Amino acid sequence: MIALITGATAGIGKATAELFAKNGYNIIITGRRKERLDEFSTHLKTTYKVDVLSLSFDVRKLTEVETAIASIPSDWKKINVLVNNAGLAVGLGPIQEGIVDDWERMIDTNIKGLLYITRTIAPIMIENGYGHIVNIGSIAGKEVYANGNVYCATKHAVDALNKAMRIDMLPHGIKVTGIHPGMVETEFSIVRYKGDEERAKNVYKGLQPLTAEDIAETIYWAASRPAHVNISDVIITPTVQANATNTIRK
Repeated sequence: MIALITGATAGIGKATAELFAKNGYNIIITGRRKERLDEFSTHLKTTYKVDVLSLSFDVRKLTEVETAIASIPSDWKKINVLVNNAGLAVGLGPIQEGIVDDWERMIDTNIKGLLYITRTIAPIMIENGYGHIVNIGSIAGKEVYANGNVYCATKHAVDALNKAMRIDMLPHGIKVTGIHPGMVETEFSIVRYKGDEERAKNVYKGLQPLTAEDIAETIYWAASRPAHVNISDVIITPTVQANATNTIRK
């Protein structure tokens, strides 16, 4: 069994790769930070005695995606699970004050990156005759909130792509699952606030958010259902969060 996880250098992607390796999957991990990938690859091999293929590239760049996927040896192309995890939020402000570079980073990563990866891996799965695509969305893809405009739009796009992929993959017997987390404490808020760790901590102050491991367990659960069962859509939030904006803090 082989799982390919994008954005595996931190957070949900890293926790997911760890859990799949723990359950005996050989792992293809991708990310931009090669040193982190190499270190994590060694950890997975040593700890779980699985094979690991590490691919360092930027999902926003189509030529890099195509080159990296083309480099996968034939025995690694029997991919059972693809987890489209790479994504980010950058900035938080009203649309009229938006920073175009922030918008482009989110659009290029969250939408185009997911599409580039899927476009290269889906034909492999179709040729193999099996596969499961798991797309990591967000509660922001189900509703919108103040100052979240473009990020919410990108995750709404992911939600639409989940539904479209499910139709397109149906004749080929390939499963498609959308996982939509609420508040998860990872590097997410640090990236959104451009390295302001104090501001990022305040996002989770007074409440118990989800962890990356919580989401990884949900992904693995969906991927481990019997062949006749597809988990189409999951929204997962901490108990103290009702929706994108309503939380209880101590």
